[in-house]
Amino acid sequence: MSKEPVIETERLILRPITLDDAEACFSWNSDERVTKYLGYSTCSDISQTIDWINSTFGDEEEWNWVFVLKEENKVIGAGSIGPSTQMKDYWSIGYNLHYDYWHKGYCTEAMKAIIEYGYRKLGIKKICSDHAVDNPRSGKVMEKCGLKFDHYGEFTKLDGSQTFKAKFYTMELE
Repeated sequence: MSKEPVIETERLILRPITLDDAEACFSWNSDERVTKYLGYSTCSDISQTIDWINSTFGDEEEWNWVFVLKEENKVIGAGSIGPSTQMKDYWSIGYNLHYDYWHKGYCTEAMKAIIEYGYRKLGIKKICSDHAVDNPRSGKVMEKCGLKFDHYGEFTKLDGSQTFKAKFYTMELE
């Protein structure tokens, strides 16, 4: 049984990620347009997506959801919240979305709901996130969720293949 509850928004159902979502997740994490600025590299085989999904099950402190578009009953993205590894006392949010669903507000809608859940149910008071400077649209999602620019820095893909200049954002909830 997953710890993540189902969260419903106007257009989405956020539910715990399962191995049954591997094919849907592979449809975007094998797309270089989507993964170009993500922490993980582009998946070339569905087994890598299965490994990624399995890795989300082991972390008791990180909460992961897939975004299901109600209208199509289709998994179109994923998002998470968990303790930040870069900023003490902050919880970090992250998200990815199938390219065909970019620029429609789905990511903002989902992440606002995840932030609200974190605040109301987990007592999270400090949120942070970052994006590659060359990926300003991700920063727009953060800003629409209420985060404000904090500082510049860098982040490196998990496999060490690339390092990006980044903008870091924070938000403190009352």
